[in-house]
Amino acid sequence: MTFLDLSPMSFQSRCFMVLGAVSAALSVALSAAAAHVPALQEGGASFAASLDQQQLHSLGLVLVGVVLERRHTLWLAAAGWLMVAGLLLFCLNIDARVLWGFEGTRALVPWGGSAFIVSWLALAVGVLKPQRV
Repeated sequence: MTFLDLSPMSFQSRCFMVLGAVSAALSVALSAAAAHVPALQEGGASFAASLDQQQLHSLGLVLVGVVLERRHTLWLAAAGWLMVAGLLLFCLNIDARVLWGFEGTRALVPWGGSAFIVSWLALAVGVLKPQRV
């Protein structure tokens, strides 16, 4: 398999890459909207932090998909799903609060941040841990 040959990829790897790419595109669109829509500018530092984290972890999710394809371990799969959880619990929660005034799941935001932290640790373990043959 060459680096650019994506046809034999696993479903899970493709899923992480597609989710990461769509999330990255959404974060760019929201960043552009925030620069031009006064109501979004009122979201302030929390909205900016959400967008920063979304951009970083969207790329992280794409990275996990690439690494998972080369080295399939449960640690790497866990890293991807933890990043997805972080995007939903942290970024989506803050975005929903700023965009629609939804406060119902505000208490889950720290769990999303924790999922982000653990996802990077799981990625490190997945890369360092010897792979079974």
